[in-house]
Amino acid sequence: MPPLDLGVLISGRGSNLQAILDAIAAGRLDARVRLVLSNRPGVEGLARAERAGVPTCVLPHKDFPDRDGFDAAAVAALREAGVTWVVLAGFMRLLTTTFLDAFPHRVVNIHPSLLPSFPGVDAQQQALDHGVRITGCTVHLVDAGTDTGPILAQAAVPVLDGDDHDTLAARILVQEHALLVRALSWIAEGRLQVSPPAAPGGRARATIAGVDTALGLAQVRALEPAGEGA
Repeated sequence: MPPLDLGVLISGRGSNLQAILDAIAAGRLDARVRLVLSNRPGVEGLARAERAGVPTCVLPHKDFPDRDGFDAAAVAALREAGVTWVVLAGFMRLLTTTFLDAFPHRVVNIHPSLLPSFPGVDAQQQALDHGVRITGCTVHLVDAGTDTGPILAQAAVPVLDGDDHDTLAARILVQEHALLVRALSWIAEGRLQVSPPAAPGGRARATIAGVDTALGLAQVRALEPAGEGA
Protein backbone atom coordinates (compact mmCIF):
# COMPACT_ATOMS: atom_id res chain seq x y z
CA MET A 1 0.00 0.00 0.00
CA PRO A 2 1.18 3.57 -0.61
CA PRO A 3 2.10 5.67 2.44
CA LEU A 4 -0.66 7.62 4.15
CA ASP A 5 -0.76 11.23 2.99
CA LEU A 6 -1.52 13.04 6.23
CA GLY A 7 -2.72 16.50 7.03
CA VAL A 8 -2.27 17.32 10.72
CA LEU A 9 -4.40 20.00 12.34
CA ILE A 10 -3.06 21.70 15.45
CA SER A 11 -3.83 24.60 17.76
CA GLY A 12 -0.84 24.57 20.09
CA ARG A 13 2.41 22.86 21.00
CA GLY A 14 2.04 19.91 18.64
CA SER A 15 3.53 17.13 20.76
CA ASN A 16 1.34 14.52 19.07
CA LEU A 17 2.47 15.93 15.73
CA GLN A 18 6.04 15.41 16.90
CA ALA A 19 5.27 11.80 17.79
CA ILE A 20 4.00 11.27 14.23
CA LEU A 21 7.04 12.94 12.69
CA ASP A 22 9.41 10.90 14.87
CA ALA A 23 7.65 7.64 14.00
CA ILE A 24 7.85 8.39 10.29
CA ALA A 25 11.55 9.26 10.55
CA ALA A 26 12.22 6.05 12.50
CA GLY A 27 10.38 3.89 9.96
CA ARG A 28 7.62 2.93 12.41
CA LEU A 29 4.86 4.65 10.45
CA ASP A 30 4.46 4.45 6.68
CA ALA A 31 3.16 7.95 6.10
CA ARG A 32 4.01 11.40 4.81
CA VAL A 33 2.84 14.60 6.50
CA ARG A 34 1.80 16.70 3.54
CA LEU A 35 0.63 19.72 5.53
CA VAL A 36 0.38 20.99 9.08
CA LEU A 37 -2.49 23.42 9.46
CA SER A 38 -3.06 25.63 12.49
CA ASN A 39 -5.90 27.93 13.40
CA ARG A 40 -3.49 29.91 15.58
CA PRO A 41 -0.37 31.69 14.36
CA GLY A 42 2.97 31.39 16.14
CA VAL A 43 2.28 28.14 18.00
CA GLU A 44 5.07 25.68 18.77
CA GLY A 45 3.60 22.99 16.54
CA LEU A 46 4.29 25.14 13.47
CA ALA A 47 7.95 25.38 14.44
CA ARG A 48 8.08 21.59 14.86
CA ALA A 49 6.73 21.16 11.34
CA GLU A 50 9.14 23.68 9.86
CA ARG A 51 12.12 21.97 11.51
CA ALA A 52 10.99 18.72 9.89
CA GLY A 53 10.65 20.36 6.49
CA VAL A 54 6.87 19.96 6.44
CA PRO A 55 4.76 22.65 4.74
CA THR A 56 2.54 24.68 7.06
CA CYS A 57 -0.61 26.73 6.70
CA VAL A 58 -2.13 29.17 9.17
CA LEU A 59 -5.84 29.93 8.95
CA PRO A 60 -6.83 32.14 11.90
CA HIS A 61 -10.41 31.15 12.63
CA LYS A 62 -11.28 34.71 13.58
CA ASP A 63 -10.76 35.71 9.95
CA PHE A 64 -13.84 33.72 8.91
CA PRO A 65 -17.48 34.67 9.48
CA ASP A 66 -18.52 31.14 10.53
CA ARG A 67 -17.29 27.59 11.02
CA ASP A 68 -18.32 26.48 7.54
CA GLY A 69 -16.19 29.20 5.99
CA PHE A 70 -13.15 28.16 7.99
CA ASP A 71 -13.72 24.48 7.24
CA ALA A 72 -14.10 25.12 3.50
CA ALA A 73 -10.78 26.98 3.46
CA ALA A 74 -9.10 24.20 5.44
CA VAL A 75 -10.43 21.54 3.06
CA ALA A 76 -9.12 23.49 0.08
CA ALA A 77 -5.64 23.81 1.60
CA LEU A 78 -5.49 20.12 2.54
CA ARG A 79 -6.66 18.97 -0.88
CA GLU A 80 -4.15 21.21 -2.62
CA ALA A 81 -1.41 19.60 -0.51
CA GLY A 82 -2.50 16.10 -1.56
CA VAL A 83 -3.87 15.07 1.85
CA THR A 84 -6.06 11.96 2.01
CA TRP A 85 -6.19 11.40 5.81
CA VAL A 86 -6.56 14.09 8.47
CA VAL A 87 -5.27 13.87 12.04
CA LEU A 88 -6.53 16.21 14.76
CA ALA A 89 -3.55 16.59 17.09
CA GLY A 90 -4.63 19.05 19.75
CA PHE A 91 -6.90 20.91 17.33
CA MET A 92 -9.28 22.89 19.50
CA ARG A 93 -12.22 23.41 17.17
CA LEU A 94 -15.30 21.39 16.27
CA LEU A 95 -15.56 20.42 12.62
CA THR A 96 -18.68 20.85 10.52
CA THR A 97 -20.09 18.53 7.87
CA THR A 98 -18.38 20.78 5.32
CA PHE A 99 -15.09 19.30 6.50
CA LEU A 100 -16.21 15.80 7.45
CA ASP A 101 -17.99 15.18 4.15
CA ALA A 102 -14.74 16.03 2.34
CA PHE A 103 -12.86 13.28 4.22
CA PRO A 104 -15.50 10.63 5.09
CA HIS A 105 -14.26 8.24 7.78
CA ARG A 106 -10.77 9.67 7.23
CA VAL A 107 -10.50 12.15 10.11
CA VAL A 108 -8.71 10.76 13.18
CA ASN A 109 -8.70 12.33 16.64
CA ILE A 110 -6.86 11.57 19.89
CA HIS A 111 -8.79 12.34 23.08
CA PRO A 112 -7.44 12.18 26.68
CA SER A 113 -10.06 9.88 28.20
CA LEU A 114 -11.56 6.45 27.75
CA LEU A 115 -14.51 7.47 25.64
CA PRO A 116 -17.44 7.63 25.95
CA SER A 117 -16.45 8.85 29.42
CA PHE A 118 -15.46 12.51 29.69
CA PRO A 119 -15.94 13.87 26.17
CA GLY A 120 -15.30 17.50 25.35
CA VAL A 121 -12.84 19.89 26.95
CA ASP A 122 -10.51 19.21 29.89
CA ALA A 123 -11.16 15.48 30.13
CA GLN A 124 -8.33 15.10 32.62
CA GLN A 125 -9.98 17.42 35.11
CA GLN A 126 -13.32 15.72 34.52
CA ALA A 127 -11.70 12.40 35.51
CA LEU A 128 -10.25 13.93 38.68
CA ASP A 129 -13.53 15.61 39.59
CA HIS A 130 -15.40 12.30 39.24
CA GLY A 131 -12.86 10.43 41.33
CA VAL A 132 -12.25 7.64 38.83
CA ARG A 133 -9.27 5.36 39.42
CA ILE A 134 -8.60 4.61 35.75
CA THR A 135 -8.74 6.93 32.77
CA GLY A 136 -6.69 6.97 29.60
CA CYS A 137 -6.88 8.01 25.97
CA THR A 138 -8.83 7.10 22.86
CA VAL A 139 -8.11 7.27 19.14
CA HIS A 140 -11.33 7.54 17.17
CA LEU A 141 -12.74 8.59 13.85
CA VAL A 142 -14.50 11.92 13.91
CA ASP A 143 -18.20 12.30 13.23
CA ALA A 144 -20.60 15.21 13.66
CA GLY A 145 -20.88 14.68 17.44
CA THR A 146 -18.47 15.68 20.18
CA ASP A 147 -16.01 12.78 20.58
CA THR A 148 -18.69 10.30 19.50
CA GLY A 149 -17.10 8.74 16.41
CA PRO A 150 -16.08 5.08 15.99
CA ILE A 151 -13.32 4.05 18.40
CA LEU A 152 -10.11 2.64 16.92
CA ALA A 153 -8.03 2.02 20.05
CA GLN A 154 -7.75 2.89 23.72
CA ALA A 155 -5.06 2.76 26.37
CA ALA A 156 -5.70 2.86 30.12
CA VAL A 157 -3.84 5.10 32.56
CA PRO A 158 -4.24 4.83 36.36
CA VAL A 159 -5.22 7.86 38.39
CA LEU A 160 -2.77 7.97 41.28
CA ASP A 161 -3.28 9.32 44.78
CA GLY A 162 -2.06 12.89 44.78
CA ASP A 163 -2.55 13.39 41.05
CA ASP A 164 -3.45 16.87 39.90
CA HIS A 165 -4.40 18.00 36.42
CA ASP A 166 -0.82 18.45 35.24
CA THR A 167 0.59 15.16 36.53
CA LEU A 168 -2.32 13.15 35.18
CA ALA A 169 -2.26 14.96 31.83
CA ALA A 170 1.47 14.30 31.47
CA ARG A 171 1.06 10.54 32.00
CA ILE A 172 -1.88 10.37 29.61
CA LEU A 173 0.12 12.29 27.01
CA VAL A 174 2.83 9.62 26.95
CA GLN A 175 0.16 7.09 26.01
CA GLU A 176 -1.43 9.45 23.49
CA HIS A 177 1.84 9.59 21.54
CA ALA A 178 2.15 5.81 21.41
CA LEU A 179 -1.52 5.08 20.77
CA LEU A 180 -1.92 7.60 17.95
CA VAL A 181 1.12 6.24 16.09
CA ARG A 182 -0.06 2.67 16.56
CA ALA A 183 -3.56 3.44 15.25
CA LEU A 184 -2.19 5.29 12.24
CA SER A 185 0.12 2.35 11.56
CA TRP A 186 -2.88 0.01 11.51
CA ILE A 187 -4.58 2.33 9.00
CA ALA A 188 -1.44 2.45 6.85
CA GLU A 189 -1.39 -1.36 6.84
CA GLY A 190 -4.95 -1.44 5.48
CA ARG A 191 -6.36 -3.05 8.62
CA LEU A 192 -9.14 -0.55 9.36
CA GLN A 193 -12.69 -1.55 8.47
CA VAL A 194 -15.64 0.78 9.06
CA SER A 195 -19.12 -0.74 9.20
CA PRO A 196 -22.17 1.47 8.62
CA PRO A 197 -24.78 1.87 11.36
CA ALA A 198 -26.92 -1.21 11.86
CA ALA A 199 -30.05 0.95 11.98
CA PRO A 200 -31.00 4.49 10.95
CA GLY A 201 -29.67 6.95 13.48
CA GLY A 202 -27.17 4.42 14.84
CA ARG A 203 -23.40 4.70 14.98
CA ALA A 204 -20.81 3.39 12.58
CA ARG A 205 -18.37 0.88 14.03
CA ALA A 206 -14.66 0.55 13.38
CA THR A 207 -12.68 -2.67 13.63
CA ILE A 208 -8.98 -3.32 13.21
CA ALA A 209 -8.16 -6.61 11.51
CA GLY A 210 -6.01 -8.81 13.74
CA VAL A 211 -6.79 -6.85 16.94
CA ASP A 212 -9.25 -8.58 19.25
CA THR A 213 -10.28 -5.56 21.26
CA ALA A 214 -10.40 -1.78 21.09
CA LEU A 215 -7.79 -1.85 23.87
CA GLY A 216 -5.31 -2.73 21.16
CA LEU A 217 -2.25 -0.99 22.48
CA ALA A 218 -2.85 -2.34 25.97
CA GLN A 219 -2.29 -5.81 24.53
CA VAL A 220 1.17 -4.81 23.39
CA ARG A 221 2.57 -3.15 26.48
CA ALA A 222 0.57 0.07 26.37
CA LEU A 223 2.38 1.61 29.31
CA GLU A 224 5.70 1.81 27.50
CA PRO A 225 6.54 5.31 26.22
CA ALA A 226 6.46 5.93 22.49
CA GLY A 227 9.57 4.62 20.81
CA GLU A 228 10.04 1.79 23.31
CA GLY A 229 8.06 -0.99 21.69
CA ALA A 230 5.09 1.16 20.64
